[in-house]
Amino acid sequence: MSPRAHPSGTCFSLPQNVPLTRGRKKELSMKRFLPLLPWGAAALPWALWSNKALSLHQLSLTLPCLPTPFAGLRIAQVSDLHNAHFGPENRALTSLLAGARPHLVVLTGDLVDARRPRLDRALAFAAQAAAIAPTYYVPGNHEARLPQAQYRLLEDGLRQAGVTVLFHRKEVLTRQGAQLTLLGLADHGFGKKKGAADSPAARTAAALAHLCQGETTCSILLLHRPDFFPLCAAQGIDLVLSGHTHGGQVRLPGLGGLFGPDQGLFPLYDGGVYRRGASQMVVSRGLGNSLAPLRINNRPELVLLTLSPPAPVSGG
Repeated sequence: MSPRAHPSGTCFSLPQNVPLTRGRKKELSMKRFLPLLPWGAAALPWALWSNKALSLHQLSLTLPCLPTPFAGLRIAQVSDLHNAHFGPENRALTSLLAGARPHLVVLTGDLVDARRPRLDRALAFAAQAAAIAPTYYVPGNHEARLPQAQYRLLEDGLRQAGVTVLFHRKEVLTRQGAQLTLLGLADHGFGKKKGAADSPAARTAAALAHLCQGETTCSILLLHRPDFFPLCAAQGIDLVLSGHTHGGQVRLPGLGGLFGPDQGLFPLYDGGVYRRGASQMVVSRGLGNSLAPLRINNRPELVLLTLSPPAPVSGG
C-alpha cells in the first residue's frame, strides 16, 4: 500500500489489516441478509395462514388393557386453545370437532391464556363441545396462574356448560358392564405454596399416587405437562393424554420441535405417540399460541384418537 501524506507533511503507511468499523460490519451483515428478504416476505403469508389452518390428526392406538366393549372408542383431544378463535364463534373448530364424531371430548389444559383471559370465549367453546359429546376438562399451567376467584368462575362456568371437571378426580366409564377409568390431574402450579421446598415433580408424584390409589381398571390420564410421563409410567397408568409443548412452536424437517416449555431446545415430547414400558402417551401439538405469537411449519391440530384392544390370537 502506498504511503499517504499527513497534513503536517509527514508520510505514513496504512496497516495491511485494518479492523472493520462497527458501521462497516453492519453494512456487510445487511448485504448478506438482503437476499433472504424475498424468501421471508413469501413465507410470512404462508405462516400466517398455517396458524389458522386447522388440521385433524387421526391416530389409531392399541391399548392392551382396553375392555372389548370399548373397542373403537373415539376420543377427540383439544389442547392449548389459549383463547384462540377459528372463525366467528369458533365455527371452524366446532365443525371439525363435530365432523370427527367423537364418543368423548377431552380438554387437556390451557383452555384460556393467563395473559389475556377471555372466559366468555373459552366457556362458549366448551358448551359447544359438550353439545357434541361428553366433555372432560383438566386445568393446565395457564389456569393455575389465574387469580383464584377467576379460576373459580371458569370452573363453575364449565360445569354449567355441561363439562366434567377432573381436578384431581376420576370418572368411571361403563359400557356393557365393562369399566374404563378416566383420571384428571390438575397442573402442579395449583399445589405450589409460597416458600415450600417441594419440587414440581414431588407435588405431581404425590398427587398422582393419591389419585391412583386402589385403581385396578384400564386407565386414561389427562395431564397437561408431558414431561411427567416417567412418573405416570411408574404409577402404572395405561394411557396419558397431554399437550403443553405447542409442538415445539417451530418444527424443523427431520428434527421435530425446536423448543418446549420445561424441556428446552429440541424437546423429547413435542407431539405424537410415546411409549415407556407398558404405558403410552399421546401429546397434542395444540391449537393456540401464548408467549410466542406464531407457529412455523406447525399447524394447529385437533387429535382424534381411536382405541382398540389387541387383536385376538388365532389358534392353529
